[in-house]
Amino acid sequence: MKKLLTATAATALLAGAAMAEDVKLGILIGFTGPIESLAPAMGSGAELAIAEVNESGKFMNGASVAGVRADTGCIDNGLSTSNGERMIADGVAGIIGGDCSGVTGAILQNVAIPNGMVMISPSATSPGLSTMEDNGLFFRTAPSDAREGQVMADILKDRGINSIALTYTNNDYGKGLADAIQTSFEAVGGEVTIVTAHEDGKADYSAEVGALASAGGDILVVAGYLDQGGLGIIQSSLDSGAFDTFGLPGGMIGDSLPANVGPDLNGSFGQIAGSGGEGAEKYFALAEAAGFDGSSPYSPESYDAAALFMFAMQAAGSTNPADYAGKVMDVANAPGEKIYPGELAKGLELLAAGQDIDYVGASGVELIGPGESAGSYREIEVTDGENKTVNFR
Repeated sequence: MKKLLTATAATALLAGAAMAEDVKLGILIGFTGPIESLAPAMGSGAELAIAEVNESGKFMNGASVAGVRADTGCIDNGLSTSNGERMIADGVAGIIGGDCSGVTGAILQNVAIPNGMVMISPSATSPGLSTMEDNGLFFRTAPSDAREGQVMADILKDRGINSIALTYTNNDYGKGLADAIQTSFEAVGGEVTIVTAHEDGKADYSAEVGALASAGGDILVVAGYLDQGGLGIIQSSLDSGAFDTFGLPGGMIGDSLPANVGPDLNGSFGQIAGSGGEGAEKYFALAEAAGFDGSSPYSPESYDAAALFMFAMQAAGSTNPADYAGKVMDVANAPGEKIYPGELAKGLELLAAGQDIDYVGASGVELIGPGESAGSYREIEVTDGENKTVNFR
């Protein structure tokens, strides 16, 4: 494993002394690309947790934490791995990211594993990441698309939808999610009339929409990206009259979609990872006070990813990934005192005293199996040009 800290900092860690330098956490998400409208609140969520910990002065004998931002482009493996390598060279002790599933796998395989670096993704959801050999270095605070497929099937049936046409963005995320939706919907008696891929970045989606319209279906489910091909598919469908109601999985949920489409999107519906309750409400209030929208998709999960890093380091008494990786599951799950947003100082104090915590956080954190979220979802309906939460599942 490459050295991740300066020799002076490493010696201080081993001696248990206070560290004079910042501990760096990478924030490696798609500030450009198909989900760029979601990235600001995701980055702000991670930085809110970092600021809370720094204000407490209780992390690692008084050490401070610095967030280091870099871009994945969401679907740019070259950019993602290059920026990941730059973060390693810059001495980060952990990486919050990636964001989209394909680049997350690329960073994991080409950067994190070779360097023994821990990654916690707030938004990568491909089922393929569940079985990827990760040497115990990869975790995620968003649930797998295998779970989302089941949730979407339930929502479709509950709304009386008996048949769907299904299109997906042509990458690992889109294909995995489409497979999960098709399998789950057919398992509850639904009909999938067609499953077809679409490419992002095209100016004209009339051919794709024509094929979807010919197959028919009560609605069109678009497993794509809200700032890219998914938006194009929906707009072309509306312009041609092919479909007027759309099923919207996680990559399609965000304020920019109803803003860009307009009133014609009203009545469309879907789901996004998220939970209600005490943790979510506390986080929304903290985010509002900090000047950003905490209910934006994957912002709560980003806060939680940052918090898990700092708690795991505190529990291990080390910022070396080889030491703290094994503590991530411990601080995320019972037993221990429940910790919510705004209570990070309390969690640090308990860990410093050798006590257990059960980090609930903003998204109801519960890590299972290979270190991924057990998964809860907000059911969304577009009403009066806004995404409204109408249920939790």
